Amino acid sequence: MRREPLLNGAVFLGLLALVLWAWAVDEPFTITLATRVAILALAGVGLNLALGLGGLVSLGHAVFFGIGGYAMGILASHAQSYSALIEWPVLIEGTKSMPVIWLVAMSASGLAALAIGALSLRTSGVYFIMITLAFGQMFYYFAISWPAYGGEDGLSIYVRNGFPGLNTLDPIQFFAICYVILGLALWLFSRLSRSAFGLALGAARQNAERVMAVGIAPYRLRLVAFTLSGVITGLAGALFADLNRFVSPTMFSWQTSGEIMVFVILGGVARLFGPVIGAAVFILLEHVLGGLSEFWHIYLGAVLLGVVLFARGGLIGLIAGREVRHD
Repeated sequence: MRREPLLNGAVFLGLLALVLWAWAVDEPFTITLATRVAILALAGVGLNLALGLGGLVSLGHAVFFGIGGYAMGILASHAQSYSALIEWPVLIEGTKSMPVIWLVAMSASGLAALAIGALSLRTSGVYFIMITLAFGQMFYYFAISWPAYGGEDGLSIYVRNGFPGLNTLDPIQFFAICYVILGLALWLFSRLSRSAFGLALGAARQNAERVMAVGIAPYRLRLVAFTLSGVITGLAGALFADLNRFVSPTMFSWQTSGEIMVFVILGGVARLFGPVIGAAVFILLEHVLGGLSEFWHIYLGAVLLGVVLFARGGLIGLIAGREVRHD
């Protein structure tokens, strides 16, 4: 049996085992860290769909992450203040229901990804990178200048939103929600990478002219991939905001886009579990080194430099071999 599927299974079960151990010894902070890993890995899976399968280097994925977060924050804030979101022509009230919030977050981020992708995908290379970055900065400064929802100070949510049948204030139950969603996203990524759509998208990444020669439009393939990527990243943003019970304009910042990209590069671009390992390493370094120095990103930069220079397939490629698999 190949090493990469074994490694993938070990990582996924290892994250669960860590949480169960932390629950058994009453370490809720460790469970919260693992939940953060799962949520950020979910955002990485979204970017990996665009970057790994489509070759789309986006520095604007924080837009979708932030939209998901603000969708949660706005709906929950209106629910906790008992004020309507819209009164005319149709009454729309806030909600504390996670499934409803997720649906709104995914829809809003998906529409934003569709609109941004429709414009930015008409370019390529460094122009595409800069356009996505520009959209990210536009949303960032819009959020800062939006006093109705906290402006630069952000927006606090006092009670975590609810999920039917579960106590989301219990760390392990909220982790279970995020863990299951991450598993579904990884399954979707695996299925897409093997599908006719995924194969055509990979072919367009390698040689767009040949794909056009057989009657397939690379633009449409990339737009669909970019939109799906935005939907997944928006869901991660809603979960992240729920975890912290706080949203702020920093969710839209280019640093957030960069961090999501770091997860993918650390673990391995186009690797199924690349974002999971990348997010885990990032959180581990932040937790261990962050207590030693506020400049812990220096060490992260050294690790990232080593991966780029000596492990071209990311940490998964270093352990399991160079050949890209999505098992």
